[in-house]
Amino acid sequence: MSDAISEPILHPLPALQVLAEYLEVQARSGKSRVFMRPEAREALREICRMKPGRAHRAAPASKPHASPVSSTPPATEQGAVVSLDAKSASVVVTRSVLAPVRSVSVPTLPQTPPLSREERMAALDALAKRAADSPAAKALGTLRERMVFSTGDPEAGLMLVGEAPGAQEEQMGEPFVGPAGQLLDRILKAMGLERSAVYISNVCKFRPSTSADQGTKNRKPTLPEMLSCLEYVHEELAIVRPRAIVALGATAAEGLLQRPVTVGSVRGRWLDCRGVPLMVTYHPSYLLHREADGPVAAQAEKRKCWEDMLKVMEQMGLPVSAKHQAYFLPKS
Repeated sequence: MSDAISEPILHPLPALQVLAEYLEVQARSGKSRVFMRPEAREALREICRMKPGRAHRAAPASKPHASPVSSTPPATEQGAVVSLDAKSASVVVTRSVLAPVRSVSVPTLPQTPPLSREERMAALDALAKRAADSPAAKALGTLRERMVFSTGDPEAGLMLVGEAPGAQEEQMGEPFVGPAGQLLDRILKAMGLERSAVYISNVCKFRPSTSADQGTKNRKPTLPEMLSCLEYVHEELAIVRPRAIVALGATAAEGLLQRPVTVGSVRGRWLDCRGVPLMVTYHPSYLLHREADGPVAAQAEKRKCWEDMLKVMEQMGLPVSAKHQAYFLPKS
């Protein structure tokens, strides 16, 4: 883990939660150490000196210590204990105390009276302002400054969730406006829906950075980057209350489900996200990239995505015609 934290950390618990979730995934994949830069290691020491759950005044920078942190290391609900190793500049995951692997339990949406359209718009506007100043996201130091929140109908029955904004989305301030967004619009139109009739968001609200001269280069968000924004996605769900969610790509699915997944292993069947039916399908960018493999291969992947969307149409009560059923099938 090589991301340095340059700002004073006033609230240690969110940072520890992000770190614990990340280390849990690494431990389950077989890794026992995650290497850090010296400044990131020192920042973690400062966090461990605090009492999680309380706000603290920023303490003046202290001199580096020659020995590992002696305070009690943070632990996840699953029992993964982490500690610092000063000699190897790494975080050590004590795997012997890990409980058996299980899915993360995510609470369902609270049962509260539905909001009016005006109340939803006001709530989403206030949430977007909070997300723009997200302390957890800013503390990572790996996300760009401009926040891209969401677009669409706050009363939509269908919510689509991507991974993170790219260069064009960051420039326009709206998710899915590049080539992938144009393909998504065509998919929605084939379903009988307009872009304005659905709600579109991302699990990470900021464009992940790559370098000072990043230009149009994009990359997928990491698990800590998604976790730093996940509370806002959960609040979006509670405000919009969609009848179905579509996760576009494995990265978005991992952020929503909080566990590693592949599209091939979960697509085509309904999952649960906080009590809302969730369908995972291919990201439009993936479908565009497959066009380089030739029309047959590209058509086959588009058909898989379309089969997922047919199930979404059925879930939403949209009419499914014989023409819909025949999309992207080989011509006889």
